[in-house]
Amino acid sequence: MNITLNKNDEIVMKLLHYFITIQGYSPVVLHGAKDEIWLEKSDADYKIVRIVSNYIHNDEQLNFDMFRTKQILKRIKRKMFSLKMDALSIFVNLGDNVKLEDKCFDNIKCANVKEIKDLSKYSFIINNFPNILEVEDVKEEGIELFIKLTDDINKKNYEETKKAEDVFSKKKPIMTYIFIGICLALYIITALQSVNVIELNPNVLYRNGALVNFNMMDNNYLELYRLVTSVFLHGGLLHLLCNLYSLYVIGPQLESFFGKIKYTIIFIGSGVIGNLLSMAFLQDTYVSVGASGAIFGLLGALLYFGYHYRVYLSGVIRSQIIPLIILNLSIGFIATSINNLAHIGGLIGGVLLSMAVGVKYKSTKADIINGIIMSLIFVAFLIYMIFFR
Repeated sequence: MNITLNKNDEIVMKLLHYFITIQGYSPVVLHGAKDEIWLEKSDADYKIVRIVSNYIHNDEQLNFDMFRTKQILKRIKRKMFSLKMDALSIFVNLGDNVKLEDKCFDNIKCANVKEIKDLSKYSFIINNFPNILEVEDVKEEGIELFIKLTDDINKKNYEETKKAEDVFSKKKPIMTYIFIGICLALYIITALQSVNVIELNPNVLYRNGALVNFNMMDNNYLELYRLVTSVFLHGGLLHLLCNLYSLYVIGPQLESFFGKIKYTIIFIGSGVIGNLLSMAFLQDTYVSVGASGAIFGLLGALLYFGYHYRVYLSGVIRSQIIPLIILNLSIGFIATSINNLAHIGGLIGGVLLSMAVGVKYKSTKADIINGIIMSLIFVAFLIYMIFFR
């Protein structure tokens, strides 16, 4: 078999090899995109790299190409939950009379590359990809080049697939079952101390570790344990069943995604942060209990995780998780008996703590350090608002 690659095909193959295997970009599946390849990487300066092999012979055709590119970028930006998206378009088959510099601006940078060495003309490429000219060192040609590059890309894709299988494979949710068991055990203990086992006595809940704002706001630091114990207490049977069902549905997935230790940190930490926000801004002195703040933290963690693995979860995040969060927060604003500040605090805490513990195979050291710093700053702010303002 004799396969020949023309000059443009070789440039495209070498660029694909570089961006996928060296830079870690992933292909974006687009319907109707002909003679162009889109690649994405969420944590790169250029989140989108577009390699265009289609022959563009005049300015009118380029104008249409740029208009269509902007429309596609808007769709991808919504899918990637990104507020800002810079893109790099590399044209390998541009007509000599086309004025590229007049068409690319704002968040889209363009390069006309007829040979690999042309990349050196563009400082915005060299600054972001200083080793990109090394693709010219590949000596294979024709079928040998095709086989080498496709083999390397396939190996890279295989590695990414194995990582995804590791993250998404089902694991036994031991900690979720433990949390459910603790909530059930504490409910039985408090119910046995109450006359009404359906709606528990607030004084009984207080004696068993419920959160009451004025206790700690009066500098009774010895009762800080209530920030944790109140997460596992519930005021009534319906309250208990709703929270345990939510935990049973959401918990196993998050525990599988993050692992037992990280999941435990997110769950308990989100519950504590939710309680702190409640204490900081809710002046009422009623008894506050329940795992709903921690469960909102799991929803926040799922949002953060889904952002990093949006190739797999973007549809679920948009169609199910975000509407669920909005619905439950709306109910909390309407129902006076619901401590919605704890929900909001838990949601924020879930996002921050997910950043701090990191997402497997996705988070960098810088991401984790930033998450730890932001979590500490937020907690310090809440402590200041509670005890020192």
